[in-house]
Amino acid sequence: MTIKIILADNHRIIRQGLAHLLAGEPDVCVVGEAEDCATTIRLIQEFSPQIVILDICLPDANGMDATRRIVSQFPDIKVIALSMHSDSLFVINMLNAGASGYLLKDCALEELVKAIRTVLTKKIYLSANLSSMLVKDLASRITVNNNDK
Repeated sequence: MTIKIILADNHRIIRQGLAHLLAGEPDVCVVGEAEDCATTIRLIQEFSPQIVILDICLPDANGMDATRRIVSQFPDIKVIALSMHSDSLFVINMLNAGASGYLLKDCALEELVKAIRTVLTKKIYLSANLSSMLVKDLASRITVNNNDK
C-alpha cells in the first residue's frame, strides 16, 4: 500500500525538502504541497491522502483551526503537526484539535517516517523530548493540584 501524503507549510523550501526526503521511502508518495489551509483542503478533496503533515503557522489559519477543519471534514485523515514550537500549550492544543502526531522541525527524517507509520496504526506520535516535557508538565500540575487540597 502506498501512503499518500500532503505537505502543508507556508515555506516552499520546507515542502520541497520534505518531498525530496520522503521520495526515498518506497511506500510513501507526496501527492500535493500546500502553502495554506484552503489549498490543503482542496488537495485533500482531490487526492484523498491518508496523512497531512501540517505546519501550525499557516497564513490563512492557525494549526489548531486547520486541524479541526481537516479532521471534521475528513475523519479518516491523520494530521501530523510539524513545528518549531515546543511549548506544551501548542502540543496540547494540537492534540485537542485532533492531530495524531506532533514533531519538531529539527527532527530527523527517520523520526518523521516513524511518526507516519505510527499514526497510520491509530496511535499518537510525539517526539521523545516532547513526551518527556508533557509528562513533567502533567506531573507538576498534579502535584500543584494535590497540594491545593
